[in-house]
Amino acid sequence: MADNNKTKDKYNNDASQLFNFAQGSYLERSSRPIYAIIFLLPFIVFYELGTIFINTDVLNQTQVRVVAFVWLQNMLEYIGFTGKWVWFAPALAVVLILFALQLTSRKKWRFELSDAFPMVAECILLAVPLIVFSLFLNSSTAGQNDFGGYENSAIKFHCNSQIVSSCSATSANEPADWQTEINQPKSNYLLANIVTAIGAGIYEELVFRLILICLLMLLFHNVIGCSHRNAVIFSVLVSAALFSAHHHIIFLNGQFGQTAPFNWTEFGFRTAAGIYFAALFAIRGFGITAGTHAFYDIIATVINAMFFQQ
Repeated sequence: MADNNKTKDKYNNDASQLFNFAQGSYLERSSRPIYAIIFLLPFIVFYELGTIFINTDVLNQTQVRVVAFVWLQNMLEYIGFTGKWVWFAPALAVVLILFALQLTSRKKWRFELSDAFPMVAECILLAVPLIVFSLFLNSSTAGQNDFGGYENSAIKFHCNSQIVSSCSATSANEPADWQTEINQPKSNYLLANIVTAIGAGIYEELVFRLILICLLMLLFHNVIGCSHRNAVIFSVLVSAALFSAHHHIIFLNGQFGQTAPFNWTEFGFRTAAGIYFAALFAIRGFGITAGTHAFYDIIATVINAMFFQQ
């Protein structure tokens, strides 16, 4: 009986999850960091290969490197990574961080391949509320638009992947021209935007949820002295607001740049999305959260390209 209580306490004290699911259940297994590594590894490889093999002209114009990815590159350069290591180091950082979380969680290392498809289905289903919410916001504000183009249509998705791709940067040293008009067929950029969508799902969640929320929790709880409950609330709200603001104004290559005109509806949507992703992160872990973010961006990118863009 004492051993059983110790085992129970071991999992109840695991700070990586808000809820402790029944041991061995799908919900418990899929929230493990080792599951996040294996589940996200194909996405990481696809993103890396996509940014290497996409047509150079398209790559340079869409700036397919996600800003959060470039931030990680810059940080790793600062601590000593050089050359080709800088290109692949952010992907390695994701794996190593999750590996460390798996070690500290003391959870089982076993991965059941049969869980892969349910995880994909879960991520897609969890992306649906954001798509519906985006449609609702746009339909409710459609009457305020004075122009009839697709940019102001009633059914324009707040697609993080497209916005991120317009404010990300390549490995070039010169500042990106964030406001450049790209006058080429949309088919040339669909794959680039899908690649960027996947990168946004992984690296924005790493920066704004896994890293930023942990740092904010330390600030509010350990430094300022807020209660745990208030620290969680403040951390989620601040991280969500910064996540949203990041899609309008970013700091890159030593300077600030405006990626899109400020709009309260879009800012509010992305803030709500940030809160939603934070809740998913607390309940379902990093793998499902990053997958949901990526699939939302992919779905929105494809629908925009097929139906709502010239």
